[in-house]
Amino acid sequence: MNSLAPWDATMYWLSARTRNDLFLLYCFADTGVPTAELRAAIAERTARIPDLLVRVLDVPANLAYPRWVSCEFADGQIVEYALEESDWSELLNALGKLVDTSLDPTDRPWRLHLFRHVTAAPTASGPALVAVLQLSHALADGRRAADLARALFTERDGTAPIPLPRNGNSVGAQRGNDAVRPEGSERLSKRSDDRRHGGAAGPTPCGTTDQRGSGSPTERRAAVFPDRVRRWFAAAVALPGIPLGMARTVFRGYTAYRAQRELAELTARGRLPPPASGYPPNLLHGNGAIPGHAVRMLVFDTADLRTPGHTVTVVALTAVSLAVQRYLRARGEPADALGAQVPMAVSGDSGDQRNSYRDLSVDLAADEPDPHRRADRIAATMATRRTRATHPLHAAQDAVTAALPAPVLHRDVTTYPMDVLPDRISGHTVVSSVHRGPADLTLGSGPVHFTAGFPALGSVMHLTHGIHGLGDTVTFSIHADPAVIPDLDTYAQLLTTAVADVVTALRCAPGKAEGPGNAEGPRPE
Repeated sequence: MNSLAPWDATMYWLSARTRNDLFLLYCFADTGVPTAELRAAIAERTARIPDLLVRVLDVPANLAYPRWVSCEFADGQIVEYALEESDWSELLNALGKLVDTSLDPTDRPWRLHLFRHVTAAPTASGPALVAVLQLSHALADGRRAADLARALFTERDGTAPIPLPRNGNSVGAQRGNDAVRPEGSERLSKRSDDRRHGGAAGPTPCGTTDQRGSGSPTERRAAVFPDRVRRWFAAAVALPGIPLGMARTVFRGYTAYRAQRELAELTARGRLPPPASGYPPNLLHGNGAIPGHAVRMLVFDTADLRTPGHTVTVVALTAVSLAVQRYLRARGEPADALGAQVPMAVSGDSGDQRNSYRDLSVDLAADEPDPHRRADRIAATMATRRTRATHPLHAAQDAVTAALPAPVLHRDVTTYPMDVLPDRISGHTVVSSVHRGPADLTLGSGPVHFTAGFPALGSVMHLTHGIHGLGDTVTFSIHADPAVIPDLDTYAQLLTTAVADVVTALRCAPGKAEGPGNAEGPRPE
């Protein structure tokens, strides 16, 4: 049995308090293949993807980190929906309800939702098959989730297992962290209500026999026993190691303290950019449960977003800054200081860790009226935030969490005050940018049109954006709390206009040379 890495366990424990699942939408041409055949094809592919044949096994009293154990594919992991009106607007309503659900990773950490014969889908000339892959955040971050979806929606011959990268550390996960903290420190996400209040019902539980995990020979022998035996066996094995883990934590904590002092000295000498100062909250924030969810998608051709000198991610951030500012001003709210929280990859070998990223607090230069100068400032801020977040001294802080005994980290996660609106926040919205590769995916022999995703709302952060590229398309996804943004179509139109304004301004900007990343979709920040 493989233990969850501490950061992955954090995502798992948080899922008992909040909605933090990932939702990856792929829109395919619907060729009319019966759902039974689609189910059989997905089952066959799943059998070759080891990451989709696991579930979480808890340990009593959290004496050790939860374990990954193997399980078989279950029919309940594919759900087909019958819409009253199979059109795009009805699909959006259904998605708003879907993103308000949570999986139980101890049963299955993923589920595939299918919507058949959807009409009027963007870029589709005929009926569409919309597939939404829901994943537990413990199983994957944004890039690893995209890799899993690619394995699931790629037709391959043979029976060999489909390989995935060892860890999904090339992109930040789709999440929002609301409180201002030093970049690189361990942070708990702040999202809304508890899975106990209306979470999605899980499929039939996995069986308890012949689910052999990896690990030592002793652990493999223990895997044939029922879950309750395996849980207590894991606890008994872990108990003697808790004092040693505490000693490692103390030692690494002292090392992290010295690293913090050195970071402060480098900052004072001007050799390292200062940390983000944060922003005052506004009407886009909340301090409690989210009563509802609404989503919208804007699908663009990548060529329509290319500008000299800037990536699509910077174009998106600039457009979001304009749209949010115009929306707030239309509602009579101040909008002269705005920030966005942007997940960024953490490179390097993180072993079996499935979540590997940091959140950057990026100033959106709302006090700059000129769009191309605003884009330049946003790009510069992104660079300085990245420089600070990737400094090697932050590794000492990460090592502290890696050494924490499971009971200590579990206590921190379960007692963290998630529903308190702080005086300063790291951003007014989340912008998560991921390029999901070439558009060579299929389902039921239908080619893919575009992809989308909906970063989770938080108890504090009530508006998020996903920027997702696939082939020659880029989708701007909007996820909002209707209580905060009751007129989401109005905001979506403001964002559409802002994209056009930013692209026009950047293409007309004098003295710009063609940038190396501009022919791409969103870059994995």
